Amino acid sequence: MDGFAALGVHPDVPDGIKALAGAGHRMVTLSNGSAAVAERLLGSCRLRDQFEACLSVEDAGVWKPARAAYLYAAAACGVEPAEMLMVAVHPWDIDGAGRAGMRTAWIDRDSGPYPEYFMAPDLRVSALGNLAERLSSRPSGPAS
Repeated sequence: MDGFAALGVHPDVPDGIKALAGAGHRMVTLSNGSAAVAERLLGSCRLRDQFEACLSVEDAGVWKPARAAYLYAAAACGVEPAEMLMVAVHPWDIDGAGRAGMRTAWIDRDSGPYPEYFMAPDLRVSALGNLAERLSSRPSGPAS
């Protein structure tokens, strides 16, 4: 587990996070790991101040992709799940969030096929840096 502390972020992440924050999006993390790990990672790349909170499933009492983990995040943010957008690289995470009623965005870094047995993402981007632009170009209202 100590190895996670030495990990960095993908090169597109800092600019992508700053673009999302600059566009007025509230941001939180939701990890199956400890919130402290997310805090350290974001702190080490000087992005922690862009996030409202670092949430962990430890406080939800259940691991993702269980529906209750995502509902915990929505409750912690004081919003309905449909008002949130889960951004993830893992299809299982996209599936879990979608089944909990969240909109979803898959970061497909490898241009690979999305597993057909998972709920499809609402958005698909190749890098986090593309997400703010995609969100600003979408009509308001429920994702489709």
